[in-house]
Amino acid sequence: MQLTALDEAAEAIGLRIGQGLAEARAICPSLDVIEADADADRAFLDALADWCDRYTPLVAVDDENGLMLDISGCAHLFGGEEKLLDDLVGRLTCFGLDVRGSVAPTPGLAWAAARFNGPAIIPPADVPAVLAGLPVKALRLASEICLKLAKVGLKQIGDLMTAPRGPIMRRFGPEPLLRLDRAMGREGEPISPRRPLAMLSVERRLAEPISMETQILDLAGRLACGLKAGLQARGEGGRLFELLLFRVDGRVFRIEVGTSAPLNDAARIRSLFSERLSVLRDDLDAGFGFELIRLNVLRSENLSPSQPHFDQEAEAEGRFGRFLDQVSARLGPRCLTVPTALASHWPDRAALLQPLGDGLPSQAIPLPAPQRGVRPLRLFARPEPVEVTAELPDGPPAMFRWRRSRHRVARAEGPERVAPEWWIDGETRPPRDYFRIEDSAGHRFWLFREGLYERGPDHPEWYMQGVFA
Repeated sequence: MQLTALDEAAEAIGLRIGQGLAEARAICPSLDVIEADADADRAFLDALADWCDRYTPLVAVDDENGLMLDISGCAHLFGGEEKLLDDLVGRLTCFGLDVRGSVAPTPGLAWAAARFNGPAIIPPADVPAVLAGLPVKALRLASEICLKLAKVGLKQIGDLMTAPRGPIMRRFGPEPLLRLDRAMGREGEPISPRRPLAMLSVERRLAEPISMETQILDLAGRLACGLKAGLQARGEGGRLFELLLFRVDGRVFRIEVGTSAPLNDAARIRSLFSERLSVLRDDLDAGFGFELIRLNVLRSENLSPSQPHFDQEAEAEGRFGRFLDQVSARLGPRCLTVPTALASHWPDRAALLQPLGDGLPSQAIPLPAPQRGVRPLRLFARPEPVEVTAELPDGPPAMFRWRRSRHRVARAEGPERVAPEWWIDGETRPPRDYFRIEDSAGHRFWLFREGLYERGPDHPEWYMQGVFA
């Protein structure tokens, strides 16, 4: 067993991460040890990242014990970089956390300054001076590379900055110089946010926390009114909206609703969140209240202006769209599905159930299905094997056994041959011969034989594809 994390007192007595537990207890017999829980630590860090969304939507998880925030264009909303950092660190300290932070022109320098006691605020002009005084491991290099650099006297970043680049590249590879260039801003290093960025966003910071559902819905309606101008300027309507509720103690609730068509009507957006909150009422623990509410547009589409119609058909279509949105908001986006014809002549792939209101999938074709033979109303998701007595080589069944019941064939039509789709399955799958069968009791079935008797060593097999009404 090894130490994976330390507090300041443990660091002060000389313990280190990666040290064996037996050795650590020999140094400090009264050492208090708690078993590590990587999943719980990750969940806690993700919760902190959600909480940091109040400062910027560009929040990334950095390793196992850090967060990286891109506050470009956001600092002025909090009175500047220094006040933003003080507010962030002060709030997290009130939560009982030991937090270290730094604001720098580059992610690499901010990472190094926060972990190696660098300045809290680093202006662009001070980047070389701050980097020069930090150890080489502040460049996020592997321990093996840091050890090799130390053996030749390159212990500080300043030593690496003044050393010739050619010998460094040949002896230690490109990693040290790449990390140095990124820390100094010579090479770009983007921050990958953990969540997709919102197309549009409006928020309201509250002087007094709120906890009532009616208050939340009232603010959601006002925020939706604030989104309308931005959507109209783009000529778009929202398809996916997200309501973020920041609780006083740091917990963040995310509530999403989707629409079947582009939407910018504030009243309808509020009604959708009303439907969603009616379902989440028991899970939405307001605690001591919410101090910040934000409404995001995660996905939008072009909203073409249209002349309102006065006929009943257009009115019914509008009511149907509102019904879809309300049901999806209450029961979930995948509660309603619709069959969609696909570009395939294979019966198992000829249709797909997709959520009603979503756009057609990429493999779907919004065209009528191609002309083909008579198909049963009920098709099985997976063909079921049957035992068949039939004439060779390609005669229809005379009798078959399916689901422990024996059926004697009275009439048969076929075969209807369906070739395999070679661009999907290659040349491995055999063709199918379909038969429409009626037994002596008047029940009608759709059977197929997979494979041919005169081709291949494998014996053809029979399956039940569907039943007629």
